[in-house]
Amino acid sequence: MLYNSVLSFCWAFLIAVFAIPSIIYVAHIKKLLDEPNLRTVHESLTPRLGGLAIFAGFMSALTIFGSLENGVQQVLAGSIIIFFIGLKDDVVPVSAFKKFFVQVLAAGIVMFVADIRISDFKGMLGLYEVDHGISYVVTFLVIIGITNAINLIDGVDGLAGVIVMIITSAFGVYFYLYGGEAFGEYSYVAFSLLGSIIGFLRYNFHKAIIFMGDTGSLVSGFILSILGIQFVRMEAFDASPSIAIAVLIIPIMDTLRVFMLRILNGASPFSPDKNHIHHRLMDLGFSQVMTVFLLALINLFAILGVNVFSNLENNYLLFLMVGYGFLVTGVIEIFYLRSKRENASA
Repeated sequence: MLYNSVLSFCWAFLIAVFAIPSIIYVAHIKKLLDEPNLRTVHESLTPRLGGLAIFAGFMSALTIFGSLENGVQQVLAGSIIIFFIGLKDDVVPVSAFKKFFVQVLAAGIVMFVADIRISDFKGMLGLYEVDHGISYVVTFLVIIGITNAINLIDGVDGLAGVIVMIITSAFGVYFYLYGGEAFGEYSYVAFSLLGSIIGFLRYNFHKAIIFMGDTGSLVSGFILSILGIQFVRMEAFDASPSIAIAVLIIPIMDTLRVFMLRILNGASPFSPDKNHIHHRLMDLGFSQVMTVFLLALINLFAILGVNVFSNLENNYLLFLMVGYGFLVTGVIEIFYLRSKRENASA
């Protein structure tokens, strides 16, 4: 398993690294560039087709060196569907309804064909095994939520890529160490995505010369959602649901935070704005590089924390992660409001 995991990682990395220069060249020739606007932080026309290289590396590595058993085939099928709607949106804008419909289709493939779903909460919030209806609803919300959460944090050079890299590394190690025959295949899924993401990051750190676009963020988010669900089902830890939340804390925390702020401000939770946590950090004067570093550190501390306290019950770990999330966002918000008042009085 280690040999194939290393090969998957290396192949995906090399495909992404060598594919991106050609993608950048074609994007400039065909004028497939992302224009700066009020919600973006980049200042020049930049290709947003990095997801092509991410998906090419991931798919080729997984199909050559990985295993397509135990639902991996259906995960790949769902990823292909997500890839095409993301690619179309990166070239020609697609309505939110069409993107949502395709995500529902991809989620349906893994839930109903591969039977990948959360059916046991292991005592979190007092829940253990739940009936099929609740299981499908929760799994659907997790897949749609995480898929779009990665898309939402893709607002600063390198941020989405670094967060995906951290999450994928954590799940990859878990599946390699504890997956066994039932879930070991998902280490190939994780390391294939990891290799392509690191290859992409070679060109995406500030100042980025290419973005992952919806193609990369939606595919990455979809794969991460399945890795999280399968980690919970793996039963390697009694508190696996809370550990999965900790691994995914940045996209979860940021998405819940912006939705709450939009609702409190009387806006639709789906209306775009510049209230994401990375926007707050940049408003405080942090550079794009420092913003990425700080958010990566927050994610790593959460993963380290749940590993140190992995012997705790689910509810205790969940309480710890919720408190950690509130502390981080609260501190950032307090400093932001203080800075805003000082600038207003200056």
